[in-house]
Amino acid sequence: MTTRGRGLHGHVLETLGPAITAGEYPPGSVLRTDELAQRFEVSRSVMREAVRVLESMHLVESRRRVGVTVRPKAEWNVYDPEVIRWRLAGADRPHQLRSLTVLRSAVEPVAAGLAARHATAEQCAELTECALGMVATSRGHQLEAYLVHDIAFHRVILCASGNEMFARLGDVVAEVLAGRTHHEVMFEDPDPAAVTLHVQVAEAVREGDAARAEQLTREITVGALQELDILAP
Repeated sequence: MTTRGRGLHGHVLETLGPAITAGEYPPGSVLRTDELAQRFEVSRSVMREAVRVLESMHLVESRRRVGVTVRPKAEWNVYDPEVIRWRLAGADRPHQLRSLTVLRSAVEPVAAGLAARHATAEQCAELTECALGMVATSRGHQLEAYLVHDIAFHRVILCASGNEMFARLGDVVAEVLAGRTHHEVMFEDPDPAAVTLHVQVAEAVREGDAARAEQLTREITVGALQELDILAP
């Protein structure tokens, strides 16, 4: 569940989380829950629930007689999808996008190769459907519609790899792709070459060609890094 579905304390998190990840509260800063409850016009119990969520993300820690302290960035759960989304909304966006895209380049090609070996017939069909959806929405400034198919495509690749660790990165990749779209780190229409590569990956997975699936996916991630050089240097 995202913070958007968490009621009052979700509203608090949508303001406080981005503020912490943007550095408005530097590491070591002490947050007084009573003061924050008054600021956000919520009860202390709502504020405590928000703090518990931030603690689960390792953004803060509660200390007796001290209060709620902001933790160093090195201790944050940087794989948490909400932390990723908050960081992408801040000034650190170019660095965060590049870091996550490098992660994708290390994981997704290998996952695609494994998918070519392990994907079920249903997963192959779903992958093809996603790729065709990307083709259908790749023109006419339909980035939001394209994003839906793009996210689904990469989730299938990660799940079809048969590796549960890769599969758990689906939410991470989804936030990267969504962040690129929502923060305009995309061209008005997707790169036609990248769209074609996704179709070819789906074909390689369906045909069981692991080497080709891995190579094509590597080309996709290299292209994504090259786009960042232009759009988010």
